[in-house]
Amino acid sequence: MRNMSNILETLMRFHRKEAHVKSFNEAQEKEGAFDMRDLGIQKIPVDKIVGSVGRYQDFDSKFRMMKHLSRERLESVKKFMQEGKPLSPVRLYQIRDEYYVLDGNHRIAAAKEFGYSDMEAQVVEFFASENTLEHILHREKIEFRERTGLLYPIDMTEAGQYGHLMEQIATHQRYTENIEGRPLSFQNAAAEWYRTIYSPLVAIIQKGRLMKSFPKRSVADLYAFISYHQWEKGSMRKYGSGIDKLLSKDMEDFREKMSGKKEIEYPEMLREITAFVLMNVSGKREDRIIEKLYELKEVREIHSVHGDVDVLIKIMLTRDLVSSDAEMIGQFVHNQVRQIPGVISTQTLIPSISKIKSV
Repeated sequence: MRNMSNILETLMRFHRKEAHVKSFNEAQEKEGAFDMRDLGIQKIPVDKIVGSVGRYQDFDSKFRMMKHLSRERLESVKKFMQEGKPLSPVRLYQIRDEYYVLDGNHRIAAAKEFGYSDMEAQVVEFFASENTLEHILHREKIEFRERTGLLYPIDMTEAGQYGHLMEQIATHQRYTENIEGRPLSFQNAAAEWYRTIYSPLVAIIQKGRLMKSFPKRSVADLYAFISYHQWEKGSMRKYGSGIDKLLSKDMEDFREKMSGKKEIEYPEMLREITAFVLMNVSGKREDRIIEKLYELKEVREIHSVHGDVDVLIKIMLTRDLVSSDAEMIGQFVHNQVRQIPGVISTQTLIPSISKIKSV
């Protein structure tokens, strides 16, 4: 009986721990992240906010307030957000790619409930001072993000490669200013580089299944390797007939070539995306909202449901090669769905695996 009691107590402690959002102090101790720097105000993806500095026991693992606590403050914040009233940036501590709330726990809880994609935040990053490869790569990645403004996942496994990418961006910036005659800031050049150079070549690498030959490397590693040898050293290596046809000796020539490609010439240029959007709407306007949704060609199914949500829709979008699934879905939901009068909040679900029965 005594052993059984000990087992039950251990299980209860485990479940209590799992029920809460992550604790900043625990993460800080685990990572040894005691050096810090102020990163200023940034837009932070809400799904990367995973814990709290002082109130991690007040919210469950999905950042929902624990049932025994008063919801008065949370409801007040939700009302402000629904009315579109401005709220000050939350304050976050960052460890690696995760964020912990110092101030603004209720705003984050509301943002997650409403399906917000990002929030403005004052960020202080904590990092380990040890000069291991892992820590060096992390610092280089953060510096790359700060200079370029790019929040897309570009993960390297070799030190020094982020500097190579920044030199490519600077080269593209100089090209647009000197050759095309249009001024371009470094961050705008970075966004254009990512969209018209980095993403197309990454897509070609993935389509050519090169990753199978380099299981311990990332796609960003292969991009850096191929682009360096192709555009800086000028060595025309062979990667496969399909890839070789699309590659150029010059980076800007590659950009121009890919911009004019049609779907049949450019594998996976257009791709269909399926997503489900759960909506909370004003009861008085539900019928009108459903009519408006029905007019959108991207909306394939509409269901009025009972429960925590009011309306469920299935959308199918077609994206081009240089846009991400998240970008396309986010833009559609924000511009087409959330702008309909009476829509209170939305939550988007993207299926990872789908099986459809044929009748």
